[in-house]
Amino acid sequence: MEVPPEQSGEEVKPEKPRVLEKKNIPEGAKGATKTAVNSGASVSARKKVEPRNGTDSGSSTKRSGSIGGSVSAVRRNSTGGLLQKPSISDGRKKTNAESAARAKSSASSVTEPVRRSLPELRRSSITSARAGLADKPVAASPVGTGSRMSAASGASKVEVAKRPLSKPALSTSASSSSRRIGSSVVDSSGGGGSARKTVSKVSSPSSSSLRSPTVSSGLRTGSLSSSTSKDRSSATMSGRRKVATPDSRDSRFIVLPQIEIKANDDVRLDLRGHRVRSLNASGLNLSSNLEFVYLRDNLLSTLEGVEVLTRVKVLDLSFNDFKGPGFEPLENCKVLQQLYLAGNQITSLASLPQLPNLEFLSVAQNKLKSLAMASQPRLQVLAASKNKISTLKGFPYLPVLEHLRVEENPILKMPHLEAASILLVGPTLKRYNDRDLSREEIAIAKRYPAHSALCIRDGWEFSRPEHAAESTFRFLVEKWKDHIPPGFFLKDASIDKPLEEDVCRCHFTIIHDGAVSTDPPLVLKYQWFCGDITLSNFLPIPDATSEIYLPKHDDIGKVLKVECTPILGEIEYPPIFAISSRVSPGSGIPKVVNLEVHGELVEGSIIRGCAKVAWCGGTPGKGVASWLRRKWNSSPVVIVGAEDEEYQLTIDDVDSSLVFMYTPVTEEGAKGEPQYKYTDFVRAAPPSVSNVRIVGDAVEGNTIKGVGDYFGGREGPSKFEWLRKNRDAGDLLLVSAGTSEYTLAKEDVGCCLAFVYIPINFEGQEGKSLSVMSPVVKQAPPKVSNVKIIGDLRENSKITATGVVTGGTEGSSRVQWYKTCSSTLDENSLEALSTSKIAKAFRIPLGAVGYYIVAKFTPMTPDGDAGEPAFVISDRAVETLPPSLNFLSIMGDYCESGILTASYGYVGGHEGKSIYNWYIHEVEGDFGSLIPGVSGLLQYRITKEAIGKFISFQCTPVRDDGVVGDLRICMGQERVRPGSPRLLSLHIDGNAVEGTTLRIEKMYWGGEEGDSVYRWLRTSSDGTQSEIMGANTASYVPSIDDIGFFLSVSCEPIRSDWARGPMVISEQIGPIIPGAPTCHSLEFLGSMIEGQRLNFNAVYSGGERGECTHEWFRVKDNGAREKISSFDFLDLTLDDVGTCIELIYMPVRKDGVKGSPKSIVSDLISPADPKGMELVIPECSEDREITPLRKYFGGHEGVGEYIWYQTKNKLEGSAVLDIANASDVVICGTELTYKPSLEDVGAYLALYWVPTRADNKRGEPLIAICSTPVSPASPIVSNVHVKELSSGIYSGEGKYFGGYEGESLFSWYRENNEGIIELINGANSKTYEVTDSDYNCRLLFGYTPIRSDSVVGELRLSDPTDIVLPELPYVEMLALTGKAVEGDILTAVEVIPNTESQQHVWSKYKKDIRYQWFCSSEVGDSFTYEPLPNQTSCSYRVRLEDIGRRLKCECVVTDVFGRSGEVVYIETTPVLPGIPRIQKLEIEGRGFHTNLYAVRGIYSGGKEGKSRVQWLRSMVGSPDLISIPGETSRMYEANVDDVGYRLVAIYSPVREDGVEGQSISVSTEPIAVEPDVLKEVKQNLDLGSVKFEVLCDKDQTKKISSVGTYERRILEINRKRIKVVKPATKTSFPTTEIRGSYAPPFHVELFRNDQHRLKIVVDSENEADLMVHSRHIRDVIVLVIRGLAQRFNSTSLNSLLKIEA
Repeated sequence: MEVPPEQSGEEVKPEKPRVLEKKNIPEGAKGATKTAVNSGASVSARKKVEPRNGTDSGSSTKRSGSIGGSVSAVRRNSTGGLLQKPSISDGRKKTNAESAARAKSSASSVTEPVRRSLPELRRSSITSARAGLADKPVAASPVGTGSRMSAASGASKVEVAKRPLSKPALSTSASSSSRRIGSSVVDSSGGGGSARKTVSKVSSPSSSSLRSPTVSSGLRTGSLSSSTSKDRSSATMSGRRKVATPDSRDSRFIVLPQIEIKANDDVRLDLRGHRVRSLNASGLNLSSNLEFVYLRDNLLSTLEGVEVLTRVKVLDLSFNDFKGPGFEPLENCKVLQQLYLAGNQITSLASLPQLPNLEFLSVAQNKLKSLAMASQPRLQVLAASKNKISTLKGFPYLPVLEHLRVEENPILKMPHLEAASILLVGPTLKRYNDRDLSREEIAIAKRYPAHSALCIRDGWEFSRPEHAAESTFRFLVEKWKDHIPPGFFLKDASIDKPLEEDVCRCHFTIIHDGAVSTDPPLVLKYQWFCGDITLSNFLPIPDATSEIYLPKHDDIGKVLKVECTPILGEIEYPPIFAISSRVSPGSGIPKVVNLEVHGELVEGSIIRGCAKVAWCGGTPGKGVASWLRRKWNSSPVVIVGAEDEEYQLTIDDVDSSLVFMYTPVTEEGAKGEPQYKYTDFVRAAPPSVSNVRIVGDAVEGNTIKGVGDYFGGREGPSKFEWLRKNRDAGDLLLVSAGTSEYTLAKEDVGCCLAFVYIPINFEGQEGKSLSVMSPVVKQAPPKVSNVKIIGDLRENSKITATGVVTGGTEGSSRVQWYKTCSSTLDENSLEALSTSKIAKAFRIPLGAVGYYIVAKFTPMTPDGDAGEPAFVISDRAVETLPPSLNFLSIMGDYCESGILTASYGYVGGHEGKSIYNWYIHEVEGDFGSLIPGVSGLLQYRITKEAIGKFISFQCTPVRDDGVVGDLRICMGQERVRPGSPRLLSLHIDGNAVEGTTLRIEKMYWGGEEGDSVYRWLRTSSDGTQSEIMGANTASYVPSIDDIGFFLSVSCEPIRSDWARGPMVISEQIGPIIPGAPTCHSLEFLGSMIEGQRLNFNAVYSGGERGECTHEWFRVKDNGAREKISSFDFLDLTLDDVGTCIELIYMPVRKDGVKGSPKSIVSDLISPADPKGMELVIPECSEDREITPLRKYFGGHEGVGEYIWYQTKNKLEGSAVLDIANASDVVICGTELTYKPSLEDVGAYLALYWVPTRADNKRGEPLIAICSTPVSPASPIVSNVHVKELSSGIYSGEGKYFGGYEGESLFSWYRENNEGIIELINGANSKTYEVTDSDYNCRLLFGYTPIRSDSVVGELRLSDPTDIVLPELPYVEMLALTGKAVEGDILTAVEVIPNTESQQHVWSKYKKDIRYQWFCSSEVGDSFTYEPLPNQTSCSYRVRLEDIGRRLKCECVVTDVFGRSGEVVYIETTPVLPGIPRIQKLEIEGRGFHTNLYAVRGIYSGGKEGKSRVQWLRSMVGSPDLISIPGETSRMYEANVDDVGYRLVAIYSPVREDGVEGQSISVSTEPIAVEPDVLKEVKQNLDLGSVKFEVLCDKDQTKKISSVGTYERRILEINRKRIKVVKPATKTSFPTTEIRGSYAPPFHVELFRNDQHRLKIVVDSENEADLMVHSRHIRDVIVLVIRGLAQRFNSTSLNSLLKIEA
């Protein structure tokens, strides 16, 4: 590998070098030793280097890869001079700081211990340890700087620099097995020590190799042209061989990147120390083919010209005059891998471009203050020692950096700098300052927030880890102050710890400070990013724009970032962000993030349960879903079969709430916690019906039934209708309603019947009807029944034979009339009376008098089919009649001018001259009036006077012998109708001028005329006629549209009863000519009330309308007119009240012709109702008069009503309107203005205002409330004085004013005999107890008033007091804490007087306090106290035996002087028993279903009575409790019904007197199946089919079964069904007694009183009472059955048994 021979600041060494063959290595090879990093490339490249015994320069000196201490090498310094290198053996082992002196600015970078003069530094050899360890890059040329000027070669300096004098033979093993090159960097603090450790790493055994700048050997030879250098080299060779040992190792290396080896001179340029000033200098020969360029130790100050080096890989620019910036030309060096800039004057790297392949960068010994530069994506080593770096701000992103060196920089003073570097670089950092990372610093770095690196780059002052979270947040808040909307502040910005596929929530809390309004609301927009752990390369996550995000599997190990953009209204502010820690792998246990139920909760709808699951690293699987139904006020019940995410609502769900239960399950079988989602109550669907059909044959006489499938809740009184379809018209006729059945009649034959089903639910709601049509009803065979003779059996009477004919539509049925003498029917004795055989009606002739009438009825169908005839005989013989009329009728048209004809039938002998007359009747029942001129006539022509009246004909029959019969009257069937309406004439009267009125003249005939229909027609000159819309009256005013047209009118005569006659059209008039512009009508629109808006409506005629004008005037009482405006409207104001408004309208035609103006004057303008438009209470302050801001409307204002209210709470909304009825409102004033008092401070003032007009009319009241409470006045105090409360205790007092007093400051002052006043420290209350310091002094009290809102007033001092004296301590009173209740602790507390003096006396003079407790004992009606032994402390626990007794505690205080105070005591009331309590409640017992559980607890509260215990079950994850009936004892034996449930015991403590305490509950863990049972159940479930031998109760009628009633049975169970089989005997085959599937209502019941019995219920008719030999077998059977029937359970039994499905 081609690397530079000198390194700036660091020495690079191979990790595993091999020692070269010592005797075969020529002198030239010693100076040209190379190091290969790429092991694959090094072997092939080094095969080109042939070893020689003598070099081209004539030097025959052999080397072993190392130079002894006496060997000196000549090199050219940075100025170009040749200086003698001092011997290494002089004992001066220099550090890296000394080697930096070879640069121009070396004086400023050398440390004090190694500081030398400039000439001495320039004489430093390139093989010195100072140069090799501190400054030299890896060798890139086989020739050292001191050996490039060989005298024997005769070549120029440039030629020597470009061409090696010899090509050494390198061992193929020299670093060929190592990928990387290590470097041990030795600073001034210990360069020599670390250098000695690296001897074994180089290919030379010499100890001086540690100072060599080469990598393969660590040495550089002297001048090859000098003969003395050969001798010195050989003289020290033996010594160097003794030093190297293969076991000596040093692990501290800078690992250089791999660079492909290039041995061709065309790709290498070495001009070190040639005083090159410009890269554009002639002879420099820079080309794009160069890959290794060494330009160190020159005078370069600019990089202009380096852009041609597009293929350069190694560029050494150390020790030049670069100051920076100006590194932009390096942007073309895309393949640059190593860059050396050490030993310059660079102050900034900001212009250094991003170099995509840069792997090594040395900027040591410069003047950098920071490392801010572009990101370097492949940089592995960064050496920045010996600079002036004092900040990490702008530290670049270096994603693969492995080694960082920042020694000898001011920033080293920063605590935990190494931890900060770890945060900035990331996990790729392996070494820091030439050593491995400290474990402590790594641990410290992990304690910093995730965003610390970003804050550091932005200039955050690095702090300790415990303060970092708060400090970085404050830093970001300050940075984001322009990112937050005004009036808001950021309270939190963080992200939860992210886990794979688990809910990760970001938290951005932006709080409103309350100073301004929050309308519009603040909206936060989110965007999630995912990036590297270096906090770079953040890429937005698609669709991750909510507050939560579920990290994906690909996100593991990465970092999440959330950008939150505040949006206020239409303003979008810059985003803020939060960064998470690394995404960790998930737990694999899924979680339900959100559970929703979508769909309309209406019967029949399909709802879908949607679960959003965080799979937490597990493979998404299919969760377990089930639906439960929960009736009102009851527990949920599993819906059988509803195990999908979709569920269709049924009628059973109406008025119920559904519960969607979802348990997430991964493909691996991991189950999460089940979650529930309750829905609202399901509504019934609107009633509807479907599949309507008719059941039954459509044959006459049959009964058919209409049925349909009802849907929509519970069916109510649905309606049914039967309709017959008319065969001719096709319309439907209702024939039956209210019943779904219908019997087909003969009228239905040949017709289709429609059945209409109108669904109605139980609430009466009617749905959409549905109908169905039956087939055509077929006819039944004709048959007659119920034949009767109807009519009067008298002479000449008309009789009729009737009968019910079935079998289709009756046709012309035949009736034959007979007479017989016998009253009994005899077909042989019948005599025919009529020749017709089809007449049903028959008039009895005279020959039938005295005979019985017989009718023969033969039914017939229309098509001629005859049925069986039926005979009927009259019930009596025919009688004769007096003269009479058997019928009387009027025929004719009852219409005006119609002719009526009367006809009658006479019976009763021969007719004589009968009498008849015509009458007119107003109403049908009156006597009527005789119509003259028509008496004796049988015809009458109707006149107009009879229209609308009734006509009757009266006839009196007279026999020819003069016998007169009864009068008969025939009333007309209807009123007389008028004649058909028609017009006899029609024409238009008027002038054909626009605006004139045209009227219709006509002659009408045909009854009373009604509203005849008129239509005015407009005819153009070409004959086109059109109807004038809206012109339908008897008059018409031609409009502008009619000008030039002819007008005519059509009239359709209509009688008063709406009868219509033929339409007639009049003759045309015209053409219409325009009229004068005229305003026909002018009217106001609007109310004449103040505040209203007046418009007007003007009707114009007179040609095309032009610019008509109008003006508004105000007319006052005195007649004065005042012009207001000429707008289209007028808004009435207060000035208009009491006046009239006049409007003058001037019609103007389009051609400018004006008509006569028209004016209209309004009534007096009335004032509006009084109304308060605005009422505002300004800011209120104590003792400052308030004048409300109000606005009145509604006439002139009068004296209104004002009521001031005071309320402590600010009322809002309707509470303000109902302020008079509020509970905490006080009336405080009734005037317009109000001055708040102290009582109003802090309260809100409201004003009730009734606006009143000047005429005392009151309007709607207005209520306003102040926006802020009444503020207090400034605090002041007066009358400050001191009052002596008791001996040594003083009280300071003063009168406060100014709002409510807050915590005012009180101070006491001491005045001695000399009048000097001093403040008493700590005396800050109103009372003051004197101290020893106060004796012989006077006291003063200071009062500084402070308002409740902390406003401070002026201090006031009282007058001095008299001299104070000390007093003895005493107890003011004795109090007890606690209650006199059993179990409570009573503590005596002595109340010390609340004075400063007593406090002091107690603290200084009190010696001790003695207590004694007493218990009462009754003696007769009184009681005495007896001391309780050993109860001399201040506390006493009340015992059970103290119940009912009184307790007393005495207290005596003694001071240090032996004085005792008065005995103070306190007595209690009789001790009461305590409230029943149960403590430390627990359930004892193991967690299996076969164990016995007991509830235990500690009772207190009197003597325990009959406490209650109730056992319940609770499903895991559900809040519902299931009571276990009958389990109320303290012991409970579990069974298989408890599997998977928690047992809950509720203990209700009860005292013996019945007082009940608070119930306490305790629960167990979920009950598991006993292991032996579980094992057997799993085996049976795996088999899928199992048989058990059981005993079956053969007598189910007995309430109590005995062993004798059981028989042997075989219980067969498989995955689909269950069977109870009676086994075969010698005389019978096996028979199956019970068989069924697991579908509901199948279930298994247990008997708690018998552990061997169980009942299997298949349905209500099939059940089996079984007995087994042991409880174990019973439990196995029950669990196996439930396990196989799990798909019908709401909770999988497998999950309870923990069996994999």
